[in-house]
Amino acid sequence: MRRLSLRQDGRPPAPRYTRLVYTTPVRNITFSADERLIEAAREQARAERTTLNEAFRTWLEQYGGRRQQAGRAMEVIRELQEHVSTGGRRFTRDEMNER
Repeated sequence: MRRLSLRQDGRPPAPRYTRLVYTTPVRNITFSADERLIEAAREQARAERTTLNEAFRTWLEQYGGRRQQAGRAMEVIRELQEHVSTGGRRFTRDEMNER
């Protein structure tokens, strides 16, 4: 029988597994990639204390949401244009890039 060694504060060690509970339907997909690239990505995920699956899900959310983000940004720009006026003056590139 294996004995659990306790932490210094007397608590049992943290479990060494991850349990995923999905609250929305998920779909499995398969990709093909160079083995070295996959291993490098896994090592990077490990260094970030996450999994390759979780890193991919985060990337997928960002990648899939780019059009929505761009649309929201354009809405903000249009809204701001209603409150800001240049009086018809057109600015040069240098003027717009001045800080």
